[in-house]
Parts: sequence; structure tokens; C-alpha cells
Amino acid sequence: MKILVSGTAGFIGNSLAMRLLERGDEIIGVDDVNAYYDVNLKEARLARIKDHEKFTEVRVGVQERSAMEAVFKKYQPQRVVHLAAQAGVRYSLENPHAYVDSNLVGFMNILEGCRHNGVEHLVYASSSSVYGANTKMPFSVHDNVDHPVSLYAASKKANELMAHTYSHLYCLPTTGLRFFTVYGPWGRPDMALFIFTRKILNDEPIDVYNYGKCQRDFTYIDDIVEGVVRTLDRLPEANDEWTGEAPDPGTSAAPYRIYNIGNHQPVELLRFIEVIENRVGKKATKNMLPLQPGDVPATYANVDDLMCDIGFKPGTPIEEGIERFVKWYRDYYDV
Repeated sequence: MKILVSGTAGFIGNSLAMRLLERGDEIIGVDDVNAYYDVNLKEARLARIKDHEKFTEVRVGVQERSAMEAVFKKYQPQRVVHLAAQAGVRYSLENPHAYVDSNLVGFMNILEGCRHNGVEHLVYASSSSVYGANTKMPFSVHDNVDHPVSLYAASKKANELMAHTYSHLYCLPTTGLRFFTVYGPWGRPDMALFIFTRKILNDEPIDVYNYGKCQRDFTYIDDIVEGVVRTLDRLPEANDEWTGEAPDPGTSAAPYRIYNIGNHQPVELLRFIEVIENRVGKKATKNMLPLQPGDVPATYANVDDLMCDIGFKPGTPIEEGIERFVKWYRDYYDV
């Protein structure tokens, strides 16, 4: 297939593009390679795929309306995986306008591109952060998610609402994927695993929020990519049993689906740090702090729908995933 993947210089988008290229798909990679974090790392990711004969790099931002219209018109992708976004819960407290530009305006441009160019299926990144103030565990796609606690989360919830509108009005098949704390080689420098590994190796103290009691459903990158590929290959269908009297948030009378992709085994932050210490071979100096504004105490994914519809559930244990990351980190930074 000819697939447009946005965010191909990013953590998930780059790994996904590699996987799709390996199986023979043609990839149109869209990314503006912005400076939210280390541009050299982004360029190094792109170097893994840029010379592939079936990869075409388009260096534009999804928020650029006329540029995105031209991309869709020129390349006519059959399917789209939209992963480009302004990431980061804490950064959304400092620079909220970046989330409107990228996550709302950018997603609007993707939807319009799909609508006007006959795209068969749009798969897009949502986030576990949409569960916000919910405390019923594990988080289910059939639960109401109307209480976000960060602008980042609100922007991802908005994406799900926008996608549903296009599925309803224009019969555009859309699948939203709520990712749960993705980690692994080539990961983002602003994420906990990257920060902790770097600081422990450099004998610097690490900030441990909520006094280490946070729980996260850490999900390894290969599991995320497998979930994306499988959902991309399966077009969502209308739920014939859906009713407005008892509306199910996870499905619709339109061709619309939402799935959690998480390891469904939440790990306490102190245990996560312990595994990093074991793999690095050094103990961390911990600066224990209260819960940060915008953060949630725990995430835990119910993946029953993913298993039932797609036939897959993530399963890489953190011991294995962290070991692979630390090896990559040592190799990449020559530590």
C-alpha cells in the first residue's frame, strides 16, 4: 500500500515506517523535524530510512494547511497513520499554543486531506492521558473520558471527537489508538527512561514525582508498532448495536473505533527505577517530589477490545525492554 505516515522523525513514527517499509509498503513520511527535543536524534532516526527506495521524505509541519493539501494531492495515499503531534504533559503547561497549532489545526488538516482524497483508513495517535481524573481501573475505551487534567490530554480527546465527526459525516473509517507510556530504543529524551538513564550514568540526582508511587503501564515500542500495523490493516466498521440511548464511547454507528495499546501490567515508578539501576549497574540518587500538575497517579490499560478485534496484546516485560534501551543508549552515545 501507499501509506502517509506523519511524524517519521519521531520515536513511534520512525519505528513504524521501518516496519512498513520492511514488509513492502510505500511510505510518504511527513515531519518538520522541529526543535522540541534534540534534532540530531531525529535526523539519526531519519537516516535509518531515508535511503530506502520506497520512502519519500516530505519536510513540512502538519499544521501548514496549504502544504498538507499539496502533499495529499500529489501523493494520493491509500491509508494514513497520523503520529505527528506536540507531545508532553508538562510542556503543555508552559506552551499551550503549540498544542493548538499541532494537535488541533494539524489534525484538522489531516482529516481534510483524508476526506478530499479518498483515503481508505485513518489511524491516529491518541493517549492514555485522556482518562484524566478517572480512577476506575483498568481504563476501558467504553468509559467516559470527559475530565482531562492537562491541555495535552484535552487535545487528544478533541482529536477523537473530530475523527468521529468525519467518520459520521463522510464515512471516513478512523481508528484512534490510546498509547500507554511508550519506551524503548530511539526513544524521546524528555521521557522518564531516557532522563533516568542519562542522569544515573552521569551521577546526577533524578527527580521522582509522587514520591515514586506513580504507576504506569509501560509499553515497549515493538508492541506499539505491532498494534498500529494490525489496526491499520483492519478497517473499522459501524457497530450495529450502538444506540444513542446508551452511547458507547469506544464504538459508533459510524466506522469509528478506539483502542487502548498498553502492557496491561502497571509498574510502580520505584520498581521501574530499580530495573534501570540493575541494567545500568549504578544506584540512583533520588530527589523525591510531590505529584506534578497535569500528571495522573496511575495508568492501567484494559486491552480486551484490542485482543478481541485485532488478535493482539502487548507483552514485553520491562526487564527485557529496559535492557534493550540501555544497550542502545550506551551504543548511541558511546557510553
